[in-house]
Amino acid sequence: METDFCVVGGGPAGLALSLLLLRSGARVALVERARSFDREFRGEILQPGGMLLLDQLGVLDRARRRGGYPLRRFQLVEHDRVLMDIDYRQLPEPYDFLLSIPQRHLLEELLAACREHPDFTYLEGQSVTDLHREGDRIAGAVVGRGERRLRIDAHVTVGADGRYSKVRKLAGLGYSRVEAFKHDVLWFKIPSTGRGTHDIRVYRSAGNPVLIYDSYPGSIQIGWTLPHGGYKELSAEGFPALLRRIEQAVPIYADAIRATLAGPGDLSLLDVFAGSADTWVTDGLALIGDAAHTHGPIGAQGINLALQDAAVLHPVLVASWRAKDAGRERLSAYETARRPDIDAVFTLQARQSAAMLTHGGLSDRVRPLVARLLARTPVYRKVLQQIAFGRTPVRVRADLFAQQTGSQAA
Repeated sequence: METDFCVVGGGPAGLALSLLLLRSGARVALVERARSFDREFRGEILQPGGMLLLDQLGVLDRARRRGGYPLRRFQLVEHDRVLMDIDYRQLPEPYDFLLSIPQRHLLEELLAACREHPDFTYLEGQSVTDLHREGDRIAGAVVGRGERRLRIDAHVTVGADGRYSKVRKLAGLGYSRVEAFKHDVLWFKIPSTGRGTHDIRVYRSAGNPVLIYDSYPGSIQIGWTLPHGGYKELSAEGFPALLRRIEQAVPIYADAIRATLAGPGDLSLLDVFAGSADTWVTDGLALIGDAAHTHGPIGAQGINLALQDAAVLHPVLVASWRAKDAGRERLSAYETARRPDIDAVFTLQARQSAAMLTHGGLSDRVRPLVARLLARTPVYRKVLQQIAFGRTPVRVRADLFAQQTGSQAA
C-alpha cells in the first residue's frame, strides 16, 4: 500500500502525531501490534502541558468524560510530615492540576478522532518485520510475513513503538542506556475504599520509598521502589516475605495490600533507566517518545513528553512532505529543537529522584530545610512551570491544518 506517513506504534505519541498529520491533509497508516486497548498501562498521569495539547486536539474533554481524577499536588511525605509540597494550584487555570486518567481513555479518543478521517488506515494486531529501503533512504515499513506480508510505501516512517523500539533496531540506530536511577519500581493497585490521596505522594515510612496516587476507577496506584536490579534477590525470599516488606514500607495501606495481593502475578516490575537513541532522525525516518528517549517515572513525564514530541515533529513532517524532501537534513530540525528540552528533563528527573528517594544520613536532616527555603523563592515557580509545561512550552500548530473538523478545538 502507499501512504504519506507510516507511523509504527499506537500509543499517545503515535496516535497524536497521526491525528495532527491527518488534520494537515496527509494520508496516514498506523501500525499497532496490539489488537485492543484492553490491557494494563503504567502511564496514567497527565501534566498540564499534556492536557493543553490534548485540549487543542479536541480530545481532552471527551477523554475526561470517561472518568479520571484531578490531583492537586506532588508531595514528599515522611511519617505523615510533608517535607516537600509542589502545589499545582499556583498555576493559572484551567491547567492548574495534574490528571490521573486511564491511558486507555486517551488512546480510544485519539483513535476515534483519527478514524473521522477517510485517509486513515489502522493496521491493528500487526507487527513490523522489516523496513523498506530505496538506496540509503528508508521508504516505508514491512508488516507480516509470507502470504500476509504487506509493504507500506511512505514519504516518512515514524517509530513511536516504545523504549524497546523494533523500528529503531531495524534502522540500525544506536541507543545509549544510562543507569541514572538507583531504584526500580514494583507497581500494583489496591481498592481505595474511600481513602484517596487527591495528590501524588512519595511516601517514606520505613524501608524503600513508595509512590502513591489515585487511579480511576476507585483504586490507589502504588509504586514500591527497590534497589535497581534487586527484585530477583528479594523475590527469592518468597512472596510472603516480599509482601511483609511492602506492608512495612506503606503501613497506612497494609490491610488493603494484604487483602488484595495474592501472588507475584499481581505485581508489575518497571526496570527504571534513562537512555536516548544516538540520533532521532535519518533519511526517511524519525523517532518519537520512548523510541527516541527513555525516562524514569519520577515527575510523571512519560505521556507529556510523548505528546510534546508529536507536536514538535508535526510541522517538520508537514514541511518535509510539501517539499517532497525526506532527507535527514530537513528532518533534523525536529531533533535540533527538541533535544535540549529532553536533556533538561533528564537533569530534572535525576535531581527529583535524589531529592525524593535518597534516604538516611545528612540528606534526611537537610531536605526539609531546603524544601521550605525553595518554596519561598522565584526558583520554585520556575521549577513548577518546567515540570508542568516543559523547558520550552509546546503548542499545536493548528495553522497547518487543512480543514476544521467537528471534534477539533477552537
